[in-house]
Amino acid sequence: MKRIREFLKNKYFLFGFSTSIFILWVIWIGNYWLLFGVLFFVDYHLTRKVNWTPWKKRGQKKKSALVEWVDALIFAVIAATLIRMFFIEAYTIPTSSMEKSLLVGDYLFVSKVSYGPKMPNTPISFPFAHHTLPLTKNRKSYVEWIKLPYKRIAGFGKIKRNDVVVFNFPEGDTVVVQYPDRSYYSFVRELGRDYIWKRFDIVVRPVDKRENYIKRCVAIPGDTLTVVAGQVYINGEAQKPIEDMQYNYTIRTNGTAINSKILDGLMIARADRNFNPASGIYEMPLTTKAYDKIRQLNNVHSALRYVNNNHTMMTIAIFPHSPNYPWTEDYFGPLWVPKKGTTIGINMKNLPLYERIIGHYEGNKLIVKDSTIYINGKPADSYTFKMDYYFMMGDNRHNSADSRFWGFVPEDHVVGKASFIWLSLDKDKRFPGNIRWNRLFKGIK
Repeated sequence: MKRIREFLKNKYFLFGFSTSIFILWVIWIGNYWLLFGVLFFVDYHLTRKVNWTPWKKRGQKKKSALVEWVDALIFAVIAATLIRMFFIEAYTIPTSSMEKSLLVGDYLFVSKVSYGPKMPNTPISFPFAHHTLPLTKNRKSYVEWIKLPYKRIAGFGKIKRNDVVVFNFPEGDTVVVQYPDRSYYSFVRELGRDYIWKRFDIVVRPVDKRENYIKRCVAIPGDTLTVVAGQVYINGEAQKPIEDMQYNYTIRTNGTAINSKILDGLMIARADRNFNPASGIYEMPLTTKAYDKIRQLNNVHSALRYVNNNHTMMTIAIFPHSPNYPWTEDYFGPLWVPKKGTTIGINMKNLPLYERIIGHYEGNKLIVKDSTIYINGKPADSYTFKMDYYFMMGDNRHNSADSRFWGFVPEDHVVGKASFIWLSLDKDKRFPGNIRWNRLFKGIK
């Protein structure tokens, strides 16, 4: 054992081991300029010309408690940063858009290696802060002196239909500081750009610093999506049933309220129990199982699923926000999802579907003059897509701000795949009753 310990502490072994790990990481990243970093390992383990730990004296055998704490803190920050960037990151479910598949208060891990880690666009930032410095309202946690182009390194696979995906909010490039949870573009459509810029504070964020959203991928590049009466069809086939998906229902009772213990057992949050005692009507989201149980109650007369077929009122809210496409969240499409390398014809009718992709996500100068489309100064009647795109929807189909409202998710916005729940807390209950023990370490489907 003594010889083994001495071998593991040998400077040549430490140099060989650490250098090998570093070289494998460089090969994975694909940036071979980083190989100059081998010089650091040469000096740190062998030549000792540079003091890489200036907070402690060289050759000091006995470390003070402060030095040990500094060593441990620096190592923890570096290790955690690398793990979050390349392997796995914690995420919290803040809204009900994915219920009941994912619940408000679920704490989960997102796998970066499932689709390949995305290299940061803004590599210089404050550790563990997303876009805002801790204890501030809108001070940036990153600097933009160095901006890197989109690059994704090798992962285990590609996004598949029905994967639960975390991504940067596509419309989060511009944010109204006073209303960070609302899309800037929906504000502009409602109130006008001049009104917004005169009365509110506006910030612009790079792709990797936009808000993280979590939804289910219902359509992948090349698919054609249609929604009829709330049922999703992909390439003409109905989407496979999702066990915990829910829709809004109107529930008519005999005038009495449904027993709260029954609603607790069905995991219906108190905030979702909208009851009008005067009419005896509930408005609340239900899964198929919850619907089957609710309609069997003695005081329930009927339970009807909400379907929005008011096509004339939704063009402001529903993508692509054009009178040529009077869709609703329940009657949507058909819509083709762009695939990298595919060329399509573009005209004034279908331009609203792909205008944001061409002019924003893929960085072209797009203008329309006298009904003629110009891309980078040249008349265009076709376009070839540079990236893959995805269509995302929440499992809480009537309470989810998803692709039906703001369009496609570009591949450079994809963060990772939701893997498993490690903790779940019910905000309607007190500790320890608020711990949802049956959800701990549960895989996400």
